[in-house]
Amino acid sequence: MQEQIRKTESKAELNTLWREGIEPHLIDGAWIYVATASRLHYADKLRSELIALVGVDDADRLISSLGSGSCASDCSDLLASLGPVLGLARVARGVMDLSTYMTNYGHRGPNEFELSVPRPAEGPGWLEEQLAQFARSPLDVEALLSQQRAGFTAAWERFRVGHPRRAPSMRRRIAEAVARNRQREAGRFEYTRDRWVARSFALRAGQLTGLGDGIFFLTIEEVLDLLSGDETALQYIPARKETHRRYAALPTYPPLIRGRFDPFRWAADPQRRHDIYDASAPASTTAYCSSDGQGRVITGTAVSAGRVEGVVRRLDRPEDGDQLQPGEILVTSLTDIAWTPLFPRAAAIVADVGASLSHTAIVARELGIPAVVGCSNATARLRTGDRVLVDGGRGSVTLLNSAEPSKE
Repeated sequence: MQEQIRKTESKAELNTLWREGIEPHLIDGAWIYVATASRLHYADKLRSELIALVGVDDADRLISSLGSGSCASDCSDLLASLGPVLGLARVARGVMDLSTYMTNYGHRGPNEFELSVPRPAEGPGWLEEQLAQFARSPLDVEALLSQQRAGFTAAWERFRVGHPRRAPSMRRRIAEAVARNRQREAGRFEYTRDRWVARSFALRAGQLTGLGDGIFFLTIEEVLDLLSGDETALQYIPARKETHRRYAALPTYPPLIRGRFDPFRWAADPQRRHDIYDASAPASTTAYCSSDGQGRVITGTAVSAGRVEGVVRRLDRPEDGDQLQPGEILVTSLTDIAWTPLFPRAAAIVADVGASLSHTAIVARELGIPAVVGCSNATARLRTGDRVLVDGGRGSVTLLNSAEPSKE
């Protein structure tokens, strides 16, 4: 499909290719992705049951997909979202060439669902920066995965001895949960290829119409009209660019909003809450909830077990990942595939947004990294240099010592 897009020589030809080839494929791919995404709830329910039987630590080990195979050769048993980080490690070690990496993983990167953002395979800059970070902080990702497999084996043996009558059925249910988990991740992995096809179509439309990147400020219907000779929508582009600029400058919205929400008014309020917005509540009731009554404990969803104490590294963008030092606690709003190469370097992960089936939760469990998500306001309450205790089994982040205020 990418090749067909590149070969189109007229606006009419590209219009026909969209209607007869690209659009039907994208619709089918979207439904397949929705279907695979819905399968994860099976694993979530099983994890809750395992926690009641063996505790959160062993439950997370057993629900991991790493317990049913070996990563000695192609790592085909891994979740698809772990492929890029392992691939980067192998390129850094010289056991995978750049072209192979780009063929397999070049469509996965920062903001991969946003059509206006280039994919890593479109230029060498992203991969070069990732390899430079690996060179500065070399990590044995395969050893980490092998350690997780050993943890699965030990956890399963404890379950088999402690619950011999339930072991056969539980083994089958774990295998089913692992299969569904992999299908969901594989669905997303391939769906992002489709998003790249949509981006390629838009870029070609921009070339054929002379509009360039301005094409991303039109709806698909307007793009097709433009390819057919109707330029009416071009008048809206300047206003849409300005609107995009204003909204892009806003901080992350609260995950829970009740009532009419004006994001610009909310962002201008120095007393604003980052965890919840209630239009009916006065601004003076913005005290953050905490489990100790002193504001030193941040609570969230426990998604990957383990307790670790360390220094916070608060980051807003994966592009700033070179600042994360090995053993630091990564604190951010939310993560996607672009953050995955940073995970092996982090001692724990804390995110404002997320749940037990989110990207942060799934990848952290696979790598055995303690994680707490859905904290709502961790990025507002923690700053780089703070010392915290992260309890991924209880879903809590305790502030032990605050960093000195910046002099800048």
